Amino acid sequence: MKILIAVDGSDHSDRAIEAVAKLAKLGGDLQASLLCVSPEPLLFGGYTLETIEQLEQDQRRQQDTILGRAAAHAGRVGLRLGEPLRAHGVIANEIVRAAAAQGVDQIAMGTRGMGAAGNLLLGSVAQRVVHQSAVPVLLVK
Repeated sequence: MKILIAVDGSDHSDRAIEAVAKLAKLGGDLQASLLCVSPEPLLFGGYTLETIEQLEQDQRRQQDTILGRAAAHAGRVGLRLGEPLRAHGVIANEIVRAAAAQGVDQIAMGTRGMGAAGNLLLGSVAQRVVHQSAVPVLLVK
């Protein structure tokens, strides 16, 4: 079974990792990968190419931090992971797109947390993922 775990650096993301680790301990061949999605920045005039490149670098660093912490947590709970995935765009859409592109059997994610922008509730993202996804979605509180 292939599971995509959407992470955003929140405690709820950590609990989704823990839930998948419990599934892995039940046996069977479970392959898990982490995905971190950054929203496209809202740009309003006056931005230079240099400023945009700086925003992209900042997002990449933020994703690296989130994925690094999530991978360390997965290691502590005994979950082996594949290569981490990154995306940019509308968070729910990108989670569903990545799941389809990776051919996963399930998506796991927290139901609430901090979005990559800082104050977004993952609950609304989770709801959109459930509605859009062609595969089952494990929501963890």
